[in-house]
Amino acid sequence: MEINKSYLNHDYYTDIITFDYTENDLISGDIFISVDTVRSNAAKYGVVFDNELFRVIIHGILHLCGIDDKAPGARIIMEKHEDDALRILNDIDLS
Repeated sequence: MEINKSYLNHDYYTDIITFDYTENDLISGDIFISVDTVRSNAAKYGVVFDNELFRVIIHGILHLCGIDDKAPGARIIMEKHEDDALRILNDIDLS
């Protein structure tokens, strides 16, 4: 929660915070994930922990690619991109 307070002036937990340092065509940044919050959210939404963790990681990467989720209607666009990326990830045979 210290990162939330220090950098975002939030006094609550969040699953991910992304700091975007991207310049020109070089994607760069820091992604901080609260595994405890991801675990709580997985239980809250009735999804498997790994799927929620992948969604959060994808969410951070999408922010680094310039996709916002704060503007009106932007959350829907973000969720569509998350869902698309999760479908691709689920199609990969990791065995």
